[in-house]
Amino acid sequence: MAEHKDLYRWSRLEAERVGELNAWVENYSENCICARAIERAISDGYGENRLNKDCAKKVLAEFGFDRVNWVLANTICEGEHDGRYSRENKQWAKQFNVPKDDSFKNYNFAVKSHPGLVDVFTNIVRKEWQTLGLYESNHCYSGNLDYTGKVVAIRPECLKDQYKTAADQLFYAESGNGCRPEALGRKVFGQFLKDGERECFDRSEIQGVVKLELLPAWAQEKLARISGGENHMKLEEIK
Repeated sequence: MAEHKDLYRWSRLEAERVGELNAWVENYSENCICARAIERAISDGYGENRLNKDCAKKVLAEFGFDRVNWVLANTICEGEHDGRYSRENKQWAKQFNVPKDDSFKNYNFAVKSHPGLVDVFTNIVRKEWQTLGLYESNHCYSGNLDYTGKVVAIRPECLKDQYKTAADQLFYAESGNGCRPEALGRKVFGQFLKDGERECFDRSEIQGVVKLELLPAWAQEKLARISGGENHMKLEEIK
């Protein structure tokens, strides 16, 4: 899978404040290029009053899920009062929290194709996302939980596209103030269950504690070896 440019998720004002304006400018330009590519994909994929179900594959291969989702979410939020976007896609778009720099800049990386076709294209992209089989919020316990000694799922948007797999999301949290919800620190240290690679994440980058019954056999075996046989968090422990 091709390496895609990282998505910059912060506003221009925030980028200026932290000295990352060049990163914002490069990201903004890439967003605009992606929007135009989506327009071409819709135009090329439309025929006989329908959109080809494979029309998103080329754009996803070129820009990756993170940017394509971001541009589509921005497009729908820009047209939030347009009834041609489904309620489900409007709700989906809001979760990305695309910052509003100003109406002109956000408009530039909104897809200009017919809203009805953009809505269908968004459905196609979301179905492609579902085929990845990732751990989502409903697969995890979340809230004010202590992550220490638990297998957590890293949020998909924090992983590059080549690592957007359920196996690559599984992370054994070992230490760090970020494990505890009441602590001031945010870092969670541990290792990926798949290969033992050590890493650290901000607490906000963690989806939650993966439900025990959703851990595959290999992951449960690895967890038992790492934790010395201690049980993973169960529902009764959370309650």
